[in-house]
Amino acid sequence: MPQYKRKNKKVFIIAIAVFLLITIFWIIWGNISIQTSRFTIISNDLPIEFNGFSIAHISDLHNTQIGIDNAELINILLNEKPDIIVITGDLIDSNHTDVQIALSFAEQALEIAPCYYVTGNHEFRAYTQYIEMKEKLEEMGICVLENEAVMFEQNGAFIQIIGLKDPEFFSNENNSIESIIETNLSKLKSQNTYTILLSHRPEYFEIYKKHNINLVLSGHTHGGQFRLPFIGGLFAPGQGFFPEYDAGLYVKNETSMIISRGIGNSAIPLRFNNRPEIIIIKLNSSN
Repeated sequence: MPQYKRKNKKVFIIAIAVFLLITIFWIIWGNISIQTSRFTIISNDLPIEFNGFSIAHISDLHNTQIGIDNAELINILLNEKPDIIVITGDLIDSNHTDVQIALSFAEQALEIAPCYYVTGNHEFRAYTQYIEMKEKLEEMGICVLENEAVMFEQNGAFIQIIGLKDPEFFSNENNSIESIIETNLSKLKSQNTYTILLSHRPEYFEIYKKHNINLVLSGHTHGGQFRLPFIGGLFAPGQGFFPEYDAGLYVKNETSMIISRGIGNSAIPLRFNNRPEIIIIKLNSSN
């Protein structure tokens, strides 16, 4: 083989090796490096007393620890100083359940701001451990919402926070999931109050919109797990391939929905082009 051909072959092999190393490094970094995403929601219905109200949205932790005892997550929350922290399901993972990791994170988060939590499908699948965890969360002061609503007061004004239990908890009932969600929202939604809905499942957005929810905070999709440029998420449970709702902000009529890409992984242990995410939301009144 001529010398110049051997040289070209060597350069080609080195280039491929460098490309593979960079790709591997990028994938690893993209699975352990947390992104802080920011959204501003403006509404006529929001009381002016809540202008600038800040929400930290955490979802799908799946027993993940980023930093020792989740120090990186906690430091981000400390620096953001949110008014409330919401956790929209899958705090634990049914495949490798560790209640203590979840409780430790929740206890630290509660020292930063009031915390509101709803279940995901993994809480149902690890039901015995979830019942144990729920009791301890409530003892420490976490507001666990299972088809319940609470009012949050600030300077004499109120907003409503509704939390829906994950649909897998009702999988043995005769009524459809859609009708169960409809019934609960009909009972819980206050017609004259700005309402934030915490629900693990974004695929029911049409129902949330029908009930005039102002802001829906959701998770479950893991951002589509593998995100493709110009296309978005590849697959989301409950929606299949190329899901309509995978991550970020969706607006229909007066209802906004923000889907977190989540922090941890579960059955598929790897993300691609899809960093773990903490969401910071600022509410502004247009009055």
